[in-house]
Amino acid sequence: MARLGMLIDLSACVGCAACAVACKMENQVPAGANRLWIREREVGVFPDLTVEFRPEQCNHCENPPCVPVCPTGASYQTQDGLVQVDYNKCIACGACIAACPYDARYIDKKGGYADKCTFCSHRITKGQQPACVETCPTYARIFGDLDDPNSEISKALEAAGRQDVLRPEMGTRPKVIYLNAPSKKGLTKEVMES
Repeated sequence: MARLGMLIDLSACVGCAACAVACKMENQVPAGANRLWIREREVGVFPDLTVEFRPEQCNHCENPPCVPVCPTGASYQTQDGLVQVDYNKCIACGACIAACPYDARYIDKKGGYADKCTFCSHRITKGQQPACVETCPTYARIFGDLDDPNSEISKALEAAGRQDVLRPEMGTRPKVIYLNAPSKKGLTKEVMES
C-alpha cells in the first residue's frame, strides 16, 4: 500500500489562497468553516523582513490522536494512511476536534458531523490530484506516495535540505511536510519514518 503525503514548498507559496478556494469549492465546505487555510506572519527584523505564507490543513498523521478518542469509530485511518471521517457514524461530539493539535477539524452544522481535509480522497481514487495541488499556480504542493522512491514527492524530499512539520513534539508524525521555511518558529525538523 501507498503511504500518502503532501509536500508544501514555502519558498514557492505566494499566499494567493487558490488552494483554499479550490478546497472550499471542490468539497462544498460551508461558509465560516475551512479544511485548508493560510497563515501569514512577518519573519525577521527590519530592514531584513520577509513574510511567511504557510498553508495548513489536516496532517493525516501516522499517529493520529483524533482516531482513538472517537467513541463511535467514525474517525479512522485507511490502509494508505489517510485519516478520514465516516459521516454516517459521526455523532458530532467534538472529541476529535479537541484531540487534534492542529485545529484541523470543525463540525459541519448542516450535516451534523465532524469534517476536515481528506486529501480529496474522492479525486485520488480516480487517479487525480487533490484540488489544492492541481490549482496551485506556483506548484508549491506535491502529493504522492512517501514510500515510493520513484514518486515525485519522494524525489523532491530527497533533493531537499531542511524538512519541517508542524508540532513534532506531539508525536503525531504528520504527513504534510514543509520545505524552505523562512524560520523555524512553529516548525521543527522531524525525520519522516515509515
